[in-house]
Amino acid sequence: MNYKYPVVIGAGLLLMAGGCQTQEEVRETAVLGTIDQRTAQLLGTDNKLFSKTATISTIGDILIHDRVYDDARTNDGFDFVPMLEDVAPYLEAADVTIANQETMIGGEELGLSGYPAFNSPFEVGDALKASGVDVVTLANNHTLDRGPQVIMNALDHWDKLDMVYTGSFRDQEDADELRIVESNGIAIAILSYTYGTNGIPIPDGRDYLVNLAIPQLMEKQIKEADEKADAVLVALHAGDEYVDYPNDQQREWVQLAADSGATAVIGHHPHVLQPVEWVEGVHNHDMLVVYSLGNFLSGQFDHPRRVGGIFSFELEMQDNGKARAITPSFMPTYVQFEEDSSNYRVTPMKDLTDEELPDVLDHMQDVDSHMSQWAPELEVIKE
Repeated sequence: MNYKYPVVIGAGLLLMAGGCQTQEEVRETAVLGTIDQRTAQLLGTDNKLFSKTATISTIGDILIHDRVYDDARTNDGFDFVPMLEDVAPYLEAADVTIANQETMIGGEELGLSGYPAFNSPFEVGDALKASGVDVVTLANNHTLDRGPQVIMNALDHWDKLDMVYTGSFRDQEDADELRIVESNGIAIAILSYTYGTNGIPIPDGRDYLVNLAIPQLMEKQIKEADEKADAVLVALHAGDEYVDYPNDQQREWVQLAADSGATAVIGHHPHVLQPVEWVEGVHNHDMLVVYSLGNFLSGQFDHPRRVGGIFSFELEMQDNGKARAITPSFMPTYVQFEEDSSNYRVTPMKDLTDEELPDVLDHMQDVDSHMSQWAPELEVIKE
């Protein structure tokens, strides 16, 4: 099997910790995360200082309705960057940031479209890249909306952007290449699955176009990824739309992921927030799951469908050679727009005024109570 990955993301400057360095120089090098544990032990420095960690941030559905791309239209194309400029600093801050790109970016030449069969401008990808996103997950119920050519166009553009994508592939060889990104010395495998494709059949012989959440496939791929990487992150597109809690199918698939060696599951599809939880895993620590991150950028109108957020956690290497998820946090966001469906922008809820969102403090407290009810240690960022 060929692998064009791993891709090194946020790994920083690599330095050699040679014997000619003073202990103080070694300590300074360690702050950059560039010295190995054995050297630290030999020099008698604090092992905790040398533990490998990488920060992961994940966001929910990028669901580009026609009113959203119409608002982004310019004289010579589209510009979605202003819609994300309020949240870009937070997306850029993580070592690895993952977005669920729910609508395929097949480009204008194939005819743009919104609900129910989406095809989005290439410039959506440009904006995600410019805003700090490193990986996009593509397996969802809209992957096949406009057929294989839209998928091919989209993958061509992700390649042009040098963006890691997973969950939808151009051919079997592409599908067989496990996506592993490396950050701060931690190898992170990223997988993506969907419950279905809105009844659109996958063309015969082209199962690689979208990863379905078939238990045998998920178990096999997660176990293989666990053998090759320090951490395995699974994007799961499943659940009941507009329902605040996971259904039995979500829970079954999440437990399967934990039993197969996943480090964390990031849920999408319900278009509203569903809570965070810890599920017993196989590496002597619990697997982290957020059942749904809601919409991050979309043209949906109801208040719960305008609430999303940035879910973050650290991956920390353990003595058993595997990374575990620690210190989860969630920063609620809100999609703002004018009454005429213009001026779309994603804003941290903590930065909103009561004029922009009446009773904003109460809304943030509601998000805190909902998201942390099964994981009290979840930090919900409200200021």
